[in-house]
Amino acid sequence: MAGRGRVISTRRVLREAPWQIVVFSLGMYLVVYGLKNAGLTDLLAQLLNRLAEHGVWAAALGTGLLSAALSSVMNNMPSVLLGALSIQASDTAGAVREAMIYANVIGCDLGPKITPIGSLATLLWLHVLARKGMRITWGYYFRVGALLTLPVLLATLSALALRLAI
Repeated sequence: MAGRGRVISTRRVLREAPWQIVVFSLGMYLVVYGLKNAGLTDLLAQLLNRLAEHGVWAAALGTGLLSAALSSVMNNMPSVLLGALSIQASDTAGAVREAMIYANVIGCDLGPKITPIGSLATLLWLHVLARKGMRITWGYYFRVGALLTLPVLLATLSALALRLAI
């Protein structure tokens, strides 16, 4: 099938690339280390320690929901780094820490489905659709994303907690 299509020149790809999205995603990593230096990871570590005091269920659900919220407004790639740095800075151990690590990944994978800014792939996809004349508004994306994502997120985090609580 690819052999039947026309070849797109490298110059055209570079000229039409959404460079603002590339710069945005690289800048987000700098923001994470700036936030770490400003004490955000220590603050999040304290919050994670409080969740850990209530066991695996609170740790899994709380960490996953927090990670999903962060990744939906900040982008999932730097959010997973922010979560990992915060978990590393926390005083957690054992099954609770394991729950937090997995919940961070789950939250950062599913959270970006709530808002368009949460995922670089979504931003690129929306850019391509807009170039082809199909506009999806942020409001519509948010409504559909929240409706579909939140139940899946809660079910997945519950399954994680159930598995680790045994």
